[in-house]
Amino acid sequence: MQNGTLLAAIDLGSNSFRLEIGRYHSGHIERIEYIKETVRQGNGLDENKNLSLAAMQRGWECLARFAERLHGFKRQQVRAVATQTLREAKNRDDFLRKAQAILGFAIEVVSGHEEARLIYQGVSRLLPQSDEKRLVVDIGGRSTEMILGQGYQANRMESYRLGSVAWSTGYFAKGLFTAAAFKTADIAAKAVLDQALDSFPPADWSVAYGSSGTVGAVADLLSVNGWASGVITRSGLDWLVERMIKAGHIDQFKVEGLKEDRRPVLGGGVSVLRAIFDLFDIQQMVPAQGALRQGALYDLIDRDTDGGDVRERTVRWLATRFSVDEAQAQRVSAVSTALFAQMAALDAQNERYSQKLAWAARLHEIGTHISHDRSYHHGAYILDNVDAPGFSIPELHRMSELVLGQRGKLRKLEQSLTDDLFAMQLMSLRLAVLLCHARQMPEHESIKLSFKSGAFKLSTNPGWAKRYPQSAWLLGEEVLAWQKTTWKFTADIR
Repeated sequence: MQNGTLLAAIDLGSNSFRLEIGRYHSGHIERIEYIKETVRQGNGLDENKNLSLAAMQRGWECLARFAERLHGFKRQQVRAVATQTLREAKNRDDFLRKAQAILGFAIEVVSGHEEARLIYQGVSRLLPQSDEKRLVVDIGGRSTEMILGQGYQANRMESYRLGSVAWSTGYFAKGLFTAAAFKTADIAAKAVLDQALDSFPPADWSVAYGSSGTVGAVADLLSVNGWASGVITRSGLDWLVERMIKAGHIDQFKVEGLKEDRRPVLGGGVSVLRAIFDLFDIQQMVPAQGALRQGALYDLIDRDTDGGDVRERTVRWLATRFSVDEAQAQRVSAVSTALFAQMAALDAQNERYSQKLAWAARLHEIGTHISHDRSYHHGAYILDNVDAPGFSIPELHRMSELVLGQRGKLRKLEQSLTDDLFAMQLMSLRLAVLLCHARQMPEHESIKLSFKSGAFKLSTNPGWAKRYPQSAWLLGEEVLAWQKTTWKFTADIR
């Protein structure tokens, strides 16, 4: 990456949407601009986990303003990440379709583990380098991430379903600050986080850092009101809770330094933070400067570095973990991407689809580690449920569907096959799998594959069918399989 390159990260959180723009220089990022808008999308989830139209509209309007600022940025300069609210929302695709059209860039809905990884990456990059063992806590609107790491390496990561928006709505809905409300919120938070003690025992870390909104807001409040700057102490946190209970209601809570956009979610955020202090016997927590958005920026740098893309490392790790035949995986990957390139001009968008096809091809046999019988079903399940650093939830699901559809009936993917690019990816993978049936590199250069107006057409050079009769027969069976879909597939096998 060239010095001076502008990079942008967008964090679509449950409470706020944030835009961070930085300039790359020699491995570091200098902040150019930071914009935060309170969207409160998490408040728009109804009892059926559907986002209200009003909540979606607030998000679209915010992203329209971000889009204006990002005019002229290229795809590889921007990463937009959505977290817990859109992980939960059943109608998230309705929001995302319009949101991506407005923003002009892809929006990745990431898993809780991926969110935690990015948070730690952002925190660690902005801390002085040391060998200290760190616990990083990020209390978001609807989820709380906890990470144990050292240096730039995150060693343990978990995401828990509690946060400032969720707890404010559930335990301080009428704005009442009572001792009973705080006690109930505290018990509920500890019930969710109790299992975290096994993953992050105090003996395994020496310093606790807090990232993002709640920790930053509490630290600022304490500092303005005479407590030590740059740290949240247990006594300071207790003082804040006492002041809130004394006020009795959010509207009556008057304390210097309280920002109005933080007021509606302060009760929930503080109750979760105090529960963490209690559960882990924390005496003080240091507010960190870095957060998810900085982690996303540094991830863009890694993706631009040969071998630096964490997704590539994840694919290699999964292949090793599930004992994939590497030679066969590479053969299927090479053949499938070669076939895909014949149908899709490799512009910037199609290169991304080609890369995802290559990853799916390299992992197409991970299900055989469980059982050879219906191995593609097992492989699809693994990809839909594994914690895969670097990948978004939709990326993993698309790869899962490709693995599921590599053989067998196509009816199981009827809905996804309405997408031209997915159909081309799937056709390429299925053909590659059958051509590599002998677990040797097939003679595929003489096979021509095209796609036009909803129809696939394959042809071979004269004499190919005679030299490879089994492959020719398998291709004929594949034509019959596609006849049961809405796609046309003809083959001139000579």
